[in-house]
Amino acid sequence: MPTLPEFPSLPDMPDILPDISLPTLYKDDIQQGSVLDRFKINQLKVGMSKAQVQDLIGSPSIIDPFHNNQWDYINHSTLHEKDDVHYRLALSFDNDKLTKIDTSGIESLSALTDKEKALEEKRIADEKTAIEALKKAKIQAQQLAKEKAQAIEQKRIADEKAQAEASKKKTELAQIKQAEITQQNAIKAAEIKQQQADELAQQKVMADKKANKTAAEKIKKDEETPWYKFW
Repeated sequence: MPTLPEFPSLPDMPDILPDISLPTLYKDDIQQGSVLDRFKINQLKVGMSKAQVQDLIGSPSIIDPFHNNQWDYINHSTLHEKDDVHYRLALSFDNDKLTKIDTSGIESLSALTDKEKALEEKRIADEKTAIEALKKAKIQAQQLAKEKAQAIEQKRIADEKAQAEASKKKTELAQIKQAEITQQNAIKAAEIKQQQADELAQQKVMADKKANKTAAEKIKKDEETPWYKFW
């Protein structure tokens, strides 16, 4: 087979036209998946409901029908004249509450802008202030509850003491009344006994008088009867 002759090599375009730069072809950005940003992701909090999460960062890219307690936000984007973006945010739920936020796969997301940093710092400061206010309100509520419980306990003790005093007084009055009744019964019994004794003494006096009268009458009769009538 005959060999082909060697052709001279062509110079590169910059060597031919050194002052002309060729334009590069424009490629559209290709966004695939959930579009997220760190500013909103940083606002996620454990305890949020699924509805609150959706309101904040939108619906997930994938919900496994067999594991619907995990939401995945996945993005594979090709950007023009920028680094490609590949990230994955995984959220875990227990029933309706957010329990875990896995941000280990979002390193390729852009950092916060200065404006977002300022807003982030303000949000954190506001949340800290709100937490401090909530703690203070909780402490005050606990103190009020404690004072109320102490007041209730003091009232209960006072009521029990008053009831005990009233019961004691009632018992003392009942004892006094019983003692008066006992004394009256004793006096009445003594009066009856004395009356019976007086009646017996009177009966004895009358019996003695009757006996003395009978004896006196017999003596008088004996004295009036002649001596011979005794025989």
